[in-house]
Amino acid sequence: MRAGDLSALSPEYVRRIAPYVPGKPVEELAREYGLAEKDIVKLASNENPRGPSPHVRQAIAEAVAGITRYPDGNGFALKTALAARFGVEREQVVLGNGSNDILELVTQAFLRPGDEAVYSQHAFAVYPLATQARGAIGVAVPARELGHDLDAMRAAITPRTRIVFVANPNNPTGTWLSPGAMKSFVASVPQDVLIVLDEAYNEYLPPTHRSDTASWIANHPNLVISRTFSKAYGLAGLRVGYGLMDVSVADMLNRVRQPFNVNSVAQAAALAALADADYMDESARLNFAGLEQLMRGLDSLGIGYVPSHGNFLLVHIGDAAKVYERLLRKGVIVRPVANYGLPEHLRVTVGLEEENRRFLSALREAVGKSGPGES
Repeated sequence: MRAGDLSALSPEYVRRIAPYVPGKPVEELAREYGLAEKDIVKLASNENPRGPSPHVRQAIAEAVAGITRYPDGNGFALKTALAARFGVEREQVVLGNGSNDILELVTQAFLRPGDEAVYSQHAFAVYPLATQARGAIGVAVPARELGHDLDAMRAAITPRTRIVFVANPNNPTGTWLSPGAMKSFVASVPQDVLIVLDEAYNEYLPPTHRSDTASWIANHPNLVISRTFSKAYGLAGLRVGYGLMDVSVADMLNRVRQPFNVNSVAQAAALAALADADYMDESARLNFAGLEQLMRGLDSLGIGYVPSHGNFLLVHIGDAAKVYERLLRKGVIVRPVANYGLPEHLRVTVGLEEENRRFLSALREAVGKSGPGES
């Protein structure tokens, strides 16, 4: 250890962590390439391009008056509304600083050094990161057609397994597991293994694809459902998510979470967002139209993609690093996913109609294609 370098004092498993790299911010791209921020299109972080609804904006404005006070550490109003929405007890709801916080809390409360956590190849990067941060062992199960292979994941469970992570729909591939397949998997997992079902993109699913997964908890107390207000609800900047689970599991998460992990403005905004069903329905409709627009444009360019059940597309582009850099220079930010084992792909968030058109036009130039490409 060199003089003044205290990193060696940290556990070895922490030193081996490769930090999570978020999507490039608009401000950073503007500085790097001398671009005007207003001319940049960001389609990198699966945000809702509409922003929050007017009702939510009003709730935020009213909540600002109380920011000199600490928030309700128990989140009573928001937990009550979520419990009523999903037919569970308030004590079964845990609030998080985004759903990411719920994932971290589960690993903090239930993983010890040497324990194992199972997850799929090409699944959300936080699963292995949170596992490694506890000194536990991550078991990445090879994907099946870029999605979860539930049979293989069940077979990967050993006596050392404490948690299984399943993302449905999955980020960054957009793949989806049917309710029947998921319910059978949940029933097959031993009761002493927690199943974390990450449903961050659930609100973008058509009604025929949704399932009342919260009702499964009564028969499967080892099931934890994680959701967020960062995606379809348009509150990514406020960082508010939640988990639904058995009371005994919630009790453990509440013992390790920060006392005020969800701020008062975020709680007020989430409460208003939850009540605005019309906005949510419109967001889902616009997302579907945006997916159709992007797929038509990619089809016209002869570029492949994975059909998505979220608000993004995984695009097979070949030399993804080169195309990503060319898009940046044209003021379009998308997400490279080489860290997910997908070096030939880019993930593209569904934007507003004009933003999607900008992306398709820039992509056509970046790959040297001819034709309209921005249907």
